[in-house]
Amino acid sequence: MAWPKLPYLLPFLSWLPKQTRASVSRDAVVGLSGAILALPQSIAYALIAGLPPEYGLYAAIVPVIIACLWGSSWHLICGPTAAISIVLFASVSPLAVPGTQDYISLILLLTFLAGVFQWLLGMLKFGALANFVSHSVVLGFTLGAAVVIALGQLPNVLGLNLSSKATALDSLLTLLAHVRQFDPASLGLGASTLALGIALKLWLPRWPTLLITLVLASLAVWLLPHVFGHVELVQSFVGRLPPFSPLPLDVETILRLLPGAVAVGMLGLVTSLSIARSLATRSQQMLDANQEVRAQGLSNVVGSLFSGYLSSGSFTRSGLSYEGGASSPLAGVFSALWVALFAVAGSKLIAHIPIPAMAGSILLICWGLVDTRGIRALWRVSRAEFAVMALTCVATLLLELQTAIYAGVLASLFFYLKRTSRPRIHQWREGDEEVLRVGGSIFFGASHYLQVRLQRTQGQRVVIEAQHINFIDYSGVEMLHQEARRLRGLGRSLTLRRARAQVVEELKKLEGADKCPILFEA
Repeated sequence: MAWPKLPYLLPFLSWLPKQTRASVSRDAVVGLSGAILALPQSIAYALIAGLPPEYGLYAAIVPVIIACLWGSSWHLICGPTAAISIVLFASVSPLAVPGTQDYISLILLLTFLAGVFQWLLGMLKFGALANFVSHSVVLGFTLGAAVVIALGQLPNVLGLNLSSKATALDSLLTLLAHVRQFDPASLGLGASTLALGIALKLWLPRWPTLLITLVLASLAVWLLPHVFGHVELVQSFVGRLPPFSPLPLDVETILRLLPGAVAVGMLGLVTSLSIARSLATRSQQMLDANQEVRAQGLSNVVGSLFSGYLSSGSFTRSGLSYEGGASSPLAGVFSALWVALFAVAGSKLIAHIPIPAMAGSILLICWGLVDTRGIRALWRVSRAEFAVMALTCVATLLLELQTAIYAGVLASLFFYLKRTSRPRIHQWREGDEEVLRVGGSIFFGASHYLQVRLQRTQGQRVVIEAQHINFIDYSGVEMLHQEARRLRGLGRSLTLRRARAQVVEELKKLEGADKCPILFEA
């Protein structure tokens, strides 16, 4: 009896046995390309999150393997991202000193909580909840996060040792107060890395830009010690596979981290599902959103136990997997294995990377985060959605980042409810009939608007063309009954024409079919 459940419990059994030697070889090569891209990105994102560099590599190993094996997308590859890293930093840095063991434990605990939240959404088949974080919110948050990250890295580019601040405005004011104390060598190294990275992205977009710029900067420091000998380097770490990390399951701490965990968990799901749906459309794949949500949650729950901080879908690595011709999620698994090999064997190389160059690379990542084409399209298509994007961006700059996400979601819901509270109504007269064609649901937010329109009618017989009414709630039922009784008292009538069976059934429930004051026509 347990065998039919195996595809649900172990979804990779549906595609793994079908792999051939040729497809596995191709996925291994695509995975190597993804690992080359992931190595410098993961280290940079860990630094954004206030973590030692090796934790970026850990986040690109176990969570990636779990998400690929248990997910439904052929090409989605997860890992640490810039936006999530900055939210984690903003959520946990007020509670502990970044880089310390207490800080690391809190980051991993927050990752575990976010993973549990994601997994529960998937188990309850609430994957569609991620749709409530609209694309405009993601655009605005990403734009704001790019500015926040850039402001946080500018002191490293300038060779300044400044403490982190809660908001972007505080960071900017602190930076302006100390900007004259900059180190010319650090500035030269950071600016050169950024300029070279931009040039490579424009002229050779398929090359591993981050890796090239960091290698060249490290060579410059090594060859010119009399110029760059004092420049701070990334700290080294002991090469090993992701270690097991017990979590501090303290109730008070969990309650303090929970709001941030929910916010970053939703952000991760929105990002991952957006990427997965985009690639599924291009590859003609059927995507199971709830399975993908469960896989994201499971990857973060298991990943947090093996030192991996919160991961989500990566635009660049997933796009590389698709463009590289990956034939299965094995490409992501191979990518994680290649990163694991580097984490064990190549850890000493990281200690040669200068901090200003790494900061310049992070600024390059920030530049790539700004979706100017999407922002321009949003302005042309919907000014309301553009306002949501702008509000989210401003909130990201002025408020704590998890609060900014909630502000963006609430703004999206406000504009959605405002739009749906005024359903489209086309009105005309036919003799003694006054007809209203209603396009939209009659729910608590829209019932008052429709009631006002009904009270303004003059016809002896008021008819609602109801074929486009998909849903009616108790408020709508009560309002239509009230209006039907009012019209009857005036010697007039209210008729619903061509209403759906479900709508008619709901309207007849209130007082019984025999006492319903509303007339119905087929």
